[in-house]
Amino acid sequence: RPFLEILLHALARRGVTRAVLSLGYRADLIQAHFGQRFCGIDIVCEVETVPLGTGGAIARSLRRCLGETALVVNGDTFLDLDVAALAARWQAQKRPLIVGRQMADTARYGRLRVDGSRLTRFQEKGPSGPGLINTGHYLLPTNLLDASGLPPAFSFEADFITPRLAELELEVFETTGQFIDIGVPDDYQRAQTELAAFSAFGAFAARAGSA
Repeated sequence: RPFLEILLHALARRGVTRAVLSLGYRADLIQAHFGQRFCGIDIVCEVETVPLGTGGAIARSLRRCLGETALVVNGDTFLDLDVAALAARWQAQKRPLIVGRQMADTARYGRLRVDGSRLTRFQEKGPSGPGLINTGHYLLPTNLLDASGLPPAFSFEADFITPRLAELELEVFETTGQFIDIGVPDDYQRAQTELAAFSAFGAFAARAGSA
């Protein structure tokens, strides 16, 4: 099954009812597979004709989102995230949120440096040992990038967040949910067994029914 099916099923189980897919290479295949609705989620596609980087992709996708905030997730990362708790944190503080997770070894991810719950900087990949990583999940106001003044293609972390850390007051929401980034072969193989229970809609329906 496509990895994106697993992600959408997981989001549906957490109450998500609408998703904007930021697509590029072979976008036609993804659109044909998922159509306009999948496992109870309305699907909207935002297709890049040229790569726009993480920031450009998020900026264009946010314009297609409805409501006050949007949950941003990576298409190659599984995280069992408590979306309701994340939304409650937003309601309490009304600040953009980045989802962090403690890992035994941060070498391939880099680290989040925080002061209390406030993000102070992104530390580059390399240092090994335990620490807090960026899962690539955010809860953002849908108008966050409207007046950024940045070009169409840019990095969300390097070009937008880092120069504006003080004014953004980006809060870190820590999760302990299951996390797998399939961007390297070892973790791609690990996902074959660890996410087996999430590979069919029946598993999600059963979990949702027992919640």
